[in-house]
Amino acid sequence: MAHIHDKVDFTVEVFIVHKNKVLLRLHDKYKIWLSVGGHIELHEDPTEAAIREVKEEVGLDVKLLEDAHLFPPVVKNGRALSPPRFINRHNISPAHEHVVFIYFASTESTDVVEPENEQSGGCTWATKEDLENMDLLPEIKFYAARALDELSSL
Repeated sequence: MAHIHDKVDFTVEVFIVHKNKVLLRLHDKYKIWLSVGGHIELHEDPTEAAIREVKEEVGLDVKLLEDAHLFPPVVKNGRALSPPRFINRHNISPAHEHVVFIYFASTESTDVVEPENEQSGGCTWATKEDLENMDLLPEIKFYAARALDELSSL
C-alpha cells in the first residue's frame, strides 16, 4: 500500500543480522543504503509489518529481537508486541513525514531473493568494518552498528 495518510505514515525498518554481518539495500529511487522496510498496513501491527516487509523485499525469514521482560506475556483480549529498538520521525518531503519503528532481527540464511516487484539497487551483507567505509546516512550507520553489537553473538 502506498500512503494511508496524506501527512504522516507509520512504517517499519528492519536491520537483519546473520553472524557478524548486517543486510543493507540500495534504495532504487534515492540511491542510498537503507535497511529493509516499508509501510504498516491498516490490518497489521508493527511486528507483523516488519516480518512481512522482510519476506516481501528480500525473501528472508527472520526472528525479531525481543525484550520479553518489558511487557507481560498475556494481554487481556490481545497480545503483547515486541517493542522496537528505536523509534524516529522524519520528513520524506516538506508535506509528508514517517514515524518509523526500527527493529533488529536475526536470520539463519544469507540467501536474499528480491521479487521482480521489489527491485532495489542491490543488497549487501556488511561487517562493522564495512560500515565505516560505506557512504551511509549517520542514522543508518548507527542502527546497523547497534544491530551488529546486539545480534552478532547469537
